[in-house]
Amino acid sequence: MKKQNKLFFLIIFICTIYVHGLFAQNTNNNATWIWYPGDYEIWLNNEMQARRTERGAFFPPLWRYYSPYSLVTFTKDFNLAKPDVVNIKVEGQAKVQLDGQMYYGALENMEIPSGKHTITIKVYNQKGVPTLFVEGNNLVSDSSWLVTYEDKEWIDESGLASGVSGTEWEQVGSWNFNSVTALPSEYKLETTPWYVQNQETYKNGFVADFGKETFGYIKLHGLKGVGSVTVYYGESMEEAKSEQFCETLDRVQVTENTDSEYVIESSKAFRYVNVQTEGEVKLDSVSMLYEYLPLDYKGSFKCSDEQLNKIWDVSAYTMHLTTREFFIDGIKRDRWVWSGDAYQSYLMNYYLFFDNPSVKRTMYALRGKEPVNTHINTIMDYSLYWFLGVYDYYKFSGDKEFVKQIYPRMKTLMDFCLKRRNTNGMMEGLTGDWVFIDWADGLSKQGEVSFEQLLLARSLETMALCAKINEDIENEKFYKTEAGTLKKKIFEQFWSKDKGAFLHNSVHDTTEDKVTRYTNMFAIFFNYLSEEKKEAVKTNVLLNDNVQQITTPYMRFYELEALCQLGEQKYVLNEIRNYWGGMLQLGATSFWEKYDPNEKGEKQLAMYGRPYGKSLCHAWGASPVYLFGKYYLGVQPLTPGYETYKIEPVLGGLQWMEGTVPTPYGNISIYTTTKEIKVSAKGGIGTLLFKSVRKPSVTNGTIEKIGHQQYQLTIQPNTNYRIKYKAVE
Repeated sequence: MKKQNKLFFLIIFICTIYVHGLFAQNTNNNATWIWYPGDYEIWLNNEMQARRTERGAFFPPLWRYYSPYSLVTFTKDFNLAKPDVVNIKVEGQAKVQLDGQMYYGALENMEIPSGKHTITIKVYNQKGVPTLFVEGNNLVSDSSWLVTYEDKEWIDESGLASGVSGTEWEQVGSWNFNSVTALPSEYKLETTPWYVQNQETYKNGFVADFGKETFGYIKLHGLKGVGSVTVYYGESMEEAKSEQFCETLDRVQVTENTDSEYVIESSKAFRYVNVQTEGEVKLDSVSMLYEYLPLDYKGSFKCSDEQLNKIWDVSAYTMHLTTREFFIDGIKRDRWVWSGDAYQSYLMNYYLFFDNPSVKRTMYALRGKEPVNTHINTIMDYSLYWFLGVYDYYKFSGDKEFVKQIYPRMKTLMDFCLKRRNTNGMMEGLTGDWVFIDWADGLSKQGEVSFEQLLLARSLETMALCAKINEDIENEKFYKTEAGTLKKKIFEQFWSKDKGAFLHNSVHDTTEDKVTRYTNMFAIFFNYLSEEKKEAVKTNVLLNDNVQQITTPYMRFYELEALCQLGEQKYVLNEIRNYWGGMLQLGATSFWEKYDPNEKGEKQLAMYGRPYGKSLCHAWGASPVYLFGKYYLGVQPLTPGYETYKIEPVLGGLQWMEGTVPTPYGNISIYTTTKEIKVSAKGGIGTLLFKSVRKPSVTNGTIEKIGHQQYQLTIQPNTNYRIKYKAVE
């Protein structure tokens, strides 16, 4: 019996090793489509942004388009323990060399002998992106391959490639095209059927209401006869019924041979559609194919205030709608990738989806290619936000490889920015530059704007960090020195002791006696201010109604973040209730590009001199997702990739709240009331910080007192903690 048991367990052991070996081989040999880093992202961005139309007319972006390299070279050094047969697939035309020798056989079944080899594959594609897929038992295309757009190789008199050149190689780019049939050039977002919630007769047709803001392809049902169908889209009922001024529309010519169902080719944003017919054509109804990027909500938030719960839900839905191939601004009008909008989307993404590929795609698309001869989106501050986005991505993801890959493009963009400084070492708008800051009436963009200098200082600090990661010691020192020098100048030139705040700008060597919110609030969460100056800014600027008010969610984002940083969570919740709650009271099902409570009626829908120009679904409207995750649940990384992190929950007057914050390890979960805190995490080492009027207790671990009514607890992975305490009001 004992021998049989031993034999049984031996068989199980051998099978386990065998299965594990197969599994390891499969997981290590998953092929994926690869390309020159950034090229596919640039091409896809071009394709997406070119889909914008205005009342049926083509409306391309306002800035420079970049193109992929038409000829790139992929290479891989590898060692085969035994011969392999690989299939090679490209989008374009391919030239293959093995160990410097030209390969003339079929790409579908290339035989490679055992031993050490170097494979080099040139791919040409003038119409799209040169992409490559290699699949064998051991040799596959993956992120370990190198690629170049250069061609410094030559053939010597022996007929072999030189093998020695000055070619600079980079790590390839890839995404999730993990099947030979999943061609990157054929990528499309997913769709699912959605149906009308209400339909009413209107003129020579009907108006259909889909119940909330949405995005997709209208499908016409029951088409009969000859004539035309015009679909007028509206984020509001007023816009859909305004056949003269609605922002988007589609016209379909119908013949006797038209199918009874017809899907309009281009996707649009809308809640309402006004469908009108001309001629003898008739139709029964419409539905839609909802178009979306399939991402899961990993972050969550719920609390004792139902209005705030609704605000979080609508914020998450707004973010979902504007997260497409890239992080775009709004789904109706622009549908473009703007760097300032995207920077906020990155931050919200870290507390909702935690989808790193979307961040990387967007950063590559925005940066474009060499040479740099204009700011990103032509906007000075948008170039500077781009640098900040790289810093935050590394902080949340811990992805050093991306920082190394993008660093050369960071350097050339920073070179461009530094060359545009004036003799005082500051940036000001030159010919072709758009200084945006915010949509605000009467806001000066002239001369040396203190806000722009603050963004530049932070960008230089980001460059120093990335230079260190890339072991570029010389430039690390340079960027640190430049940042320190600029910060000193900012305080000398713009800080007013009398006003206890930064002044807005200097024109012709004269600093204007005007205070705005922008520089002051960014200086707080950049941690550039002493405690004394922070209090001065809070009193003299952020809580001062005499300083010009902000009316865009774009800058309300930062204003409320600065106040949270100063411990004003209770005040901020009231602002969120009033501002975002004000949009909900007006029937918003997604959050807007701009909201001014003083505007009434259809004025709430107007912008850019057009009656329905305002976007009613705009990415920067979703900021409560970020604020609730970072400043109420209180979770943020202390070291890159959440290797260490802190949790500092703040109820802000709520009776209870709960939620999850995603990290590279998995979710951190928090539940807190005024008497109890529950915490668990999947990875990393956390520090829970909280205040209690009495000595707290915990089910696991040891609570340490660190100050008057202040305590901390170390959070280990995969451990549930329950703290009994009494919150400090």
